[in-house]
Amino acid sequence: MGTVGTIFRRELAGYFTTPVAYVFIVIFLVMAGALTFYVGGFFERGQADLQAFFGFHAWLYLFLIPALSMRLWAEERKSGTIELFLTLPVTIPQAVIGKFLAAWAFTGIALVLTFPFWLTVDYLGQPDNGVILASYVGSFLMAGGFLAIGAAVSAVTKSQVIAFVIAAAISFLFIATGTQIVLGPIVEWLPGRVIEAISSLSFLTHFASIQRGVLDLSDVVYFLSVMVLFLFANTVLIELKKAD
Repeated sequence: MGTVGTIFRRELAGYFTTPVAYVFIVIFLVMAGALTFYVGGFFERGQADLQAFFGFHAWLYLFLIPALSMRLWAEERKSGTIELFLTLPVTIPQAVIGKFLAAWAFTGIALVLTFPFWLTVDYLGQPDNGVILASYVGSFLMAGGFLAIGAAVSAVTKSQVIAFVIAAAISFLFIATGTQIVLGPIVEWLPGRVIEAISSLSFLTHFASIQRGVLDLSDVVYFLSVMVLFLFANTVLIELKKAD
């Protein structure tokens, strides 16, 4: 854990030594605000909640998280520093976990900086703060799922652009499985249980459940399972590709 902590601190500090961190945070905050107030109709809804804010998080993450994760391993492989990095007294799983936790923590910082939205709705009405807190936790878990996918994809290629496109495509599949884009054409000829199973793979399905204010264990386990699965894939891919 000491080694993981060292990598975590090194990687997290690295975000703030380049413009990447500040550009990501500014874009995230601006887009979140624009979607909440203009597209989501925050004031027009006349309700003291943050449904208009959290409703767009999956779609924000769809584009912004791959942009963040594409550099995790692709940059190391392209510059050749991955060989030097892995000659240090650190195992591949430790490196994978440390880099992932740093990226996840950075995403959490960006998410925490949206607190003015919470203060605004708290000032304008009497929201259920437990629901809002649960939604923040759910959003953070969902971001972790997107990051784990992006990290695994980043280990496959030396091109950050390719890593971004593939990660965004896979992430879209994890969103779309719970929408009519996927369910519409098959709902008529597949059993209900199969439809439910397909829908249960969607990030939207589990996040929507958390947005209702219930942190169900199954939803938490789902997001954690996605992270574990793709971090394991990330470890295997680094092992296979480190000699390339």
